[in-house]
Amino acid sequence: MERVLLLLGVLPVAGCYSSGLVAASCGDLRPRHSGSSTQLSRAPFTVSPDRQVYGDQQEITVRLEAAGGTPFIGFMLQAREVGGGIPPGSFRPAGEEARLLSCAGAPSSAVSHTSESPKTSIQVIWTTAASGNPKTIEFHASFVQDYGTFWVKLRSPPLMYSNESAGMDDRTSVTPETSAPPPAAQMVAGGRCGVSKVCFSQPLNCDPTVSTDCYFMSARRTSATATALQFEMAGPSQGYVSFGFSDDQIMGNDDIYICGLDSQGIVQLQRAFSVGRQTPKTLPLGNVSDVRASVRDGIISCSFTSKNPISTHRTADFSKPYYLMFAHGPSGNGQILFHTGTFISDEKVDLLRPRPLGIARPPQILKAHGALMLIAWMTMGTLGMVIARYMKGLAKGRSYWGKDLWFLLHVALMSLTVAATITAFILSFSHVRVWSGGAHPVLGCLVMILSFLQPVAALFRCGPHLHLRFIFTWSHTVNAVAVKSLAVAAIFTGLSLIDSTEDRWLLKVMGGLVGWEVVFYICFDLHLRWRHRDTDDAKAITLGFDLIPLAVFFLGDLTFLAALLVGIGMS
Repeated sequence: MERVLLLLGVLPVAGCYSSGLVAASCGDLRPRHSGSSTQLSRAPFTVSPDRQVYGDQQEITVRLEAAGGTPFIGFMLQAREVGGGIPPGSFRPAGEEARLLSCAGAPSSAVSHTSESPKTSIQVIWTTAASGNPKTIEFHASFVQDYGTFWVKLRSPPLMYSNESAGMDDRTSVTPETSAPPPAAQMVAGGRCGVSKVCFSQPLNCDPTVSTDCYFMSARRTSATATALQFEMAGPSQGYVSFGFSDDQIMGNDDIYICGLDSQGIVQLQRAFSVGRQTPKTLPLGNVSDVRASVRDGIISCSFTSKNPISTHRTADFSKPYYLMFAHGPSGNGQILFHTGTFISDEKVDLLRPRPLGIARPPQILKAHGALMLIAWMTMGTLGMVIARYMKGLAKGRSYWGKDLWFLLHVALMSLTVAATITAFILSFSHVRVWSGGAHPVLGCLVMILSFLQPVAALFRCGPHLHLRFIFTWSHTVNAVAVKSLAVAAIFTGLSLIDSTEDRWLLKVMGGLVGWEVVFYICFDLHLRWRHRDTDDAKAITLGFDLIPLAVFFLGDLTFLAALLVGIGMS
C-alpha cells in the first residue's frame, strides 16, 4: 500500500517535469529531481548562438545540440548578462518541441521542453530589447539525458553589444575591419572541437582564441538535417587563409573557401575550385549566409554558413569523407599568390561526425631526404671543410698514394657529402615529381648544382706551384662557403615545413647547431692565425692537445644531429 501511495505521489511531479513546466528552476536552472546530482563530467551537449555581436531589436538563433548521437529528453535555456541577471529580451520557439516560460516576472524569458521525447537538436529565436543594453550576455542551458543524469548551466560563447549591429541582418552581411572590429578570438571559437564540430589546426589542437600563431578551421552542422554547415577559419597572414576539401592528399580537384584581403585591404570571403598547382578558379559564392570577416593585429578570420554541396568533381555531398587542406600566403591587388604554408589531414573525415583530427606526416621518403641533407651538410661536409681549412698539419709527413692524409680525408668526406646530396635530391623529386614552389626547392636546386660543380672543378685544377693556382683556391673556397650557406638555408626552410610543434622545436635545435659551428669556426680561425705568427708553414694543428677541440666540436655536432634526426622521425 505504501508503494502505491508513493508512486501516486511521484507521478504528478514526473508528469509536470516531462512537460517542461519547470519555472521553479528559473534561478539556478537545476532540475528538481530528488536523489540526483549534477554531472561534473564533460557534457555531450552544446549551446551555440549564430553570432558573437548583437544590437538593438535583433533576432539571434540559438541552437541546443547533442554531440556524438547522445539525445536529451529535457532542457532549459535562458539569456543572462555576464555576472548579472536576465537581460531584456524574449524567446520565440522555432518548433513544437520548445515552450516559453516566465522567469523573475519577465514573460518569454526562458525556454524548456514540451515532452520527454529524445531530442538531438533544438532551435529557438531570441530577440533583443529595443533600448540599448551594452552588457555582454551569454546563453545558459541545462540538459537532461535521463532522470538521474543531467548537466546544469552550460554556457555559450559571450555576445558583445555593438550599436553598429542594430538593424543589420548578419545573415547576409560581411563585417570588415572598422575602428573597433570584433577580434579573431570572438570571430572564431576553438572550443567544442571533437564534440560538436570538426576542427583542424596547426599546431595540432591549438586554440585561435589563445594563440596568435594558430592556423585553424572548423565545421559543424547547424541542424539535424545537415542541409547547412557552419565554417570558421583564422590564422596570421598578410594575404589570405583558406581551406579545402579533397578526395586525396594532392592539390587538384578541390573545393576551396578563401578568406583574404582585397585591393582595399578589406577581408572578403571567396569560393574557388582548384585545378592543380595553378591559381584556383573563382566560383560564385552560392548559397552562403551569416558571413563575418575580420582582420586585426595580422590575424585574418572568417565565419559563415554554407548550404553549397561540397564538390570535388568526383563526389558532391556533405556526408562523404574528405581530406581537409589548409593553406595560407600573401596576396597582391586582391589576388591570392602561391601559398607559403600548407598542411593536410592525416585521414579522411566525415564533417557530420565530429572527432579529433591529425595532420598528415611527411612520407618516409621525404624524411629520408631531410636526414640525408642534414648528415651531408651539418656533419660530413662540415668536418671535410674544417679539415681542409684548419687541419692541414694533422699527422704531418704521413702520406698515402702520394697524397697527404688531410687531403685524403677531405676528399673522402666531401665525396660522401656530394653523393648524399645527389641521393637526397633524387629522393625528393621522385616523390613530388612536380615543382612545388616556395624557397625550399629553389635553395635545394642551387645546393645540388654548386655541390656537383665543386668536385668537377677540383679535377681540372692546376698544379700547386703554378702562379694561377690562387684562382682555383679562392674560387673553391668561395663556392664551398656558398654551398654551405645555401644548404643551411635549405635545411631551415625544409624543417619549417614539417615542424608543427607550437614552440618550433626543430628550428630552435637547428639554430643551436648553426651557432655551435659558428663559435668553433671563430675559435679555429683565431687559433690558426695565432699559429701563423711565428711560422711560415701551415702548422695549424698537431697530434696531441690540438685534437681535443676537434673532438669536442665533432661530438657536439653529432649530438645536435641526433636530436634533429629524432625530430624528423617524429614530425
